[in-house]
Amino acid sequence: MSALPPRPARLRRLRRPKVVIGIVVTLVLSAAGVGTAFATGIGNAPAVDTVGAVDFDTPLAIPELLEPVIDPDGTKVFALDARAGSTAFVDGRETPTWGFNGSYLGPTIRAAQNDRVRIDVTNGLDETTSVHWHGMRLSGEMDGGVHQPIDPGGTWSPQWTIDQEAATLWYHPHPHGATEEHVRRGLAGLFLIDDAHSAGLPLPAEYGVDDIPVIVQDVALDAETGALGQRDGGSSGHLGDEILVNGTLAPYLAVATDVVRLRLVNASTARVYAFGFDDGRAFSHIATDGGLLPAPRETERLQLSPGERAEILVRMTPGETTVLRSESPDLGGVLPVFGGGNGGADRFDVLQLRAADDLESRGTIPPVLAPADPLDAADAVMTREWVLDGTAINGQAMSMERIDAVVERGTVERWRVRNDMSYPHNFHVHGVHFEVTRYGGDDPPAAVAGPKDTLYLPPGVEVEMVLRFDHADASHPLMLHCHLLRHEDAGMMAQFLVVGPGSDTAVTTLPPDATAGHRH
Repeated sequence: MSALPPRPARLRRLRRPKVVIGIVVTLVLSAAGVGTAFATGIGNAPAVDTVGAVDFDTPLAIPELLEPVIDPDGTKVFALDARAGSTAFVDGRETPTWGFNGSYLGPTIRAAQNDRVRIDVTNGLDETTSVHWHGMRLSGEMDGGVHQPIDPGGTWSPQWTIDQEAATLWYHPHPHGATEEHVRRGLAGLFLIDDAHSAGLPLPAEYGVDDIPVIVQDVALDAETGALGQRDGGSSGHLGDEILVNGTLAPYLAVATDVVRLRLVNASTARVYAFGFDDGRAFSHIATDGGLLPAPRETERLQLSPGERAEILVRMTPGETTVLRSESPDLGGVLPVFGGGNGGADRFDVLQLRAADDLESRGTIPPVLAPADPLDAADAVMTREWVLDGTAINGQAMSMERIDAVVERGTVERWRVRNDMSYPHNFHVHGVHFEVTRYGGDDPPAAVAGPKDTLYLPPGVEVEMVLRFDHADASHPLMLHCHLLRHEDAGMMAQFLVVGPGSDTAVTTLPPDATAGHRH
């Protein structure tokens, strides 16, 4: 990505309530029958509020577009190199970080529907990692999950043909038991997909000019040394007290057009954001995880849990400024105090938009974006239930050898996914998209319409979704798991196989050679 400019101190103040909150939470939860150790764990983190406290003094870094090499057969070949380095988030303070092709984050990969791609991923770290193509519809062998580890010095070269519509995806490590740590250190990047339909729409499409990646992460930087630390946010996992956007602290974006497209990516390991603007302006929500909505949805707030993405259009007037902000998210919950311990009371100023005095016109926002082609729940050949509880799914922690479900290629299934706990989870499925049909017993909210691969699960809530499975691979499973990454690492993950029609669907274990992965 582009170099991060040096910068002065970035916050005028951080307003933090006293840790007496933790005492109150402990007493309340103990009275409710929740164990003292658990209650203390979720209540000790005081709320963080940076609203009005950020000096937006650093230009937003834009990750570079990664140029492919074109093979004689037309395959686009991209090269990623995971490496350790250091990054000056604050002037004069070097922070040890990891990145792809640089010291922090990675370049943006861009390809189009029907492109044949190969990605040569080299592990320059001193420990095993992997790279998962989050949101990509593909086979288990190419997915980059826990069964495709890359040892230090090794290279993994998955290749596939992109067969999905235009969307904002991202890539990140997925090593078994260490995903939170690898993502937290900085290993992540965007994977943008284009298609002919979206190219014909009058949408902002000039990368880095009016089409802007917004990779949002929360970090805990040591005030004296700049070291990248961890802040215990309770049951959810690490919750930082400052925000990076594309690896930039306190960023501003110089806007040159009257409409700007922001591709929002929640790349945090545990935090939920409720995005809006400081002046309460409405914006157009145009795409979810899996691509464009049928029509723009006007809203003033959009909540994203870890791994979720959204594209929005923001209209600007000459000379004005506005701040993208995350208000306190609605986490749901049995007891209101659970929200405070998991970031539910936190508020952040994220990114300032600064409009030029003269703005280029991008015209009107199109009223129709993509043809509606929803899956029909009546086509479901079976219903499965997945219950998230403790650090397990359906009562079992993740096993590399166990197959939890076998589905047939080309079929549609109905899945019911329930958070049986009193604190937050979310749900991510590899290799396929889903459409939400019921949410907490009601019709799904408009914010989760359209194709998705990741969804927030409030405490005690059950969600119903439909999925179609298009890529068979009888040897390499795909994952389903909570994308609060500490939960995934602790075992809240299961795996399924997609097999060809007529194949054996009673498989319960993988053969020993299938668990070895691709290490070279």
